[in-house]
Amino acid sequence: MVSPVPQPDPAAGPPGALLNQLLEPLLQDFSDSFERGLFLLDHCPDPVLDGQQRGAFRDRLERARAELRAARALRAATPAPMALEMATITPWHELLVEVWSLSAALRAAGCHPDQEQGGRHAP
Repeated sequence: MVSPVPQPDPAAGPPGALLNQLLEPLLQDFSDSFERGLFLLDHCPDPVLDGQQRGAFRDRLERARAELRAARALRAATPAPMALEMATITPWHELLVEVWSLSAALRAAGCHPDQEQGGRHAP
């Protein structure tokens, strides 16, 4: 016996609406975190990370920003709803955790770049 194909619920909104509601804030969080990481690196002294470590971290943040821009552009150019693979998102999440760790290390070292800039970090 063949089951009827379930029809989309019109009250649920257009196809992909839920996906966009979940994915867009996540992508924005990644973008904000990468920007914050670059800001923190600009104020990071050698005792926290040496120049080589800062350079490598900066390169990874810049690469992740470019990947994120590309993913957003592809999603915007695709007529159908499009998710992102976990293999794409996982390295971004790991980088976000590294930014959190850098922020904690700066605080532990007595560096407070946000306070020096009058509150919230500059983008």
